[in-house]
Amino acid sequence: MQLGTGLFTAQWRPDDDRETSDLYDEMLTLTREIEDAGLDSAWVSEHHFAEDGYLSGTMPSLGAMAAETDEIEIGTCIALGPLYEPIRLAEDAATVDLLSDGRLTLGLAIGSNPKEFDVFGVPREQRAERLGDLVPFLRGAWSEGDLEYDSEFHDVPTDVSITPKPTNGEVPIMLGGAAKPAVRRAARTAEGWCAPSALSIEGVRKRVEDIRSVREEEGLDGDFTIYVLQHGWVGDSREEAWETMKDGYLYIQRRYAEIFSGESVDELDDERKQELKEQAIFGTPEQVVAELEEYREALGDDIHFIFRTYHPGVGTEEMVECVHRLGEEVAPELR
Repeated sequence: MQLGTGLFTAQWRPDDDRETSDLYDEMLTLTREIEDAGLDSAWVSEHHFAEDGYLSGTMPSLGAMAAETDEIEIGTCIALGPLYEPIRLAEDAATVDLLSDGRLTLGLAIGSNPKEFDVFGVPREQRAERLGDLVPFLRGAWSEGDLEYDSEFHDVPTDVSITPKPTNGEVPIMLGGAAKPAVRRAARTAEGWCAPSALSIEGVRKRVEDIRSVREEEGLDGDFTIYVLQHGWVGDSREEAWETMKDGYLYIQRRYAEIFSGESVDELDDERKQELKEQAIFGTPEQVVAELEEYREALGDDIHFIFRTYHPGVGTEEMVECVHRLGEEVAPELR
């Protein structure tokens, strides 16, 4: 099992009086610590027009992270594929891949927030089809020679060569989403799938089984990575770990409720808070290892777990300590 962390969102909570630049400095500090701690990956997330400054510039952020590291995988979990102009995304992703010497994974999903689609001028009802169109466009853009792909949504000549080309000829693409069509789209067209944090272990297992079945039935060869995303914390005790992560974790979940619905959410109800607490993985290193072992037993050794320790406003020093405990006390028990 590989183990990474993030997801960097650079949000500020109402009780956080730091400057925006401080939050981006924090992201780079944590990126360096993730590599120093011996973890496998670091990830950013994307949303737009958020009052708390939720990170929108994925590729510039990943370029900076590439310059701060030498070995770890870096990537988007998730970039909102339908909102991108595909030439620019192909160019920017290839540039980050070159800066990182082939360490980029491009995670994409269809998106949800109505305001984002309205402002970008993209019909929300086309989001699945636009993502389905984007993936082969990127493949064509990164291939040697001309594009040779006629996009359904973008008027781009097929005889143009888009540069630069990535380090190894292409950037691995990981797709997100829990619905059956999204999972099967990933199985057929990508190099990986990311299980969202809302899925139970059994829910992830069923989808992984479906992915493997589809790839076997259709004779799809090549590496395919299962990424699993879950929020958590490593501390001195289960109670201490929860108290440390709680405010930042519940804050971001309230904001996600707003982002996904497009409506204001003043407070999560007690039932939802309890549900989120039960969903997260937190406690001593031994307790965290035990829970991650359950994923390994259900899914096998060959998974990449993204243990989400970046919770807005928790504090840089606290997150650095958690990252090191994750890398030095948890990861060795899973390898």
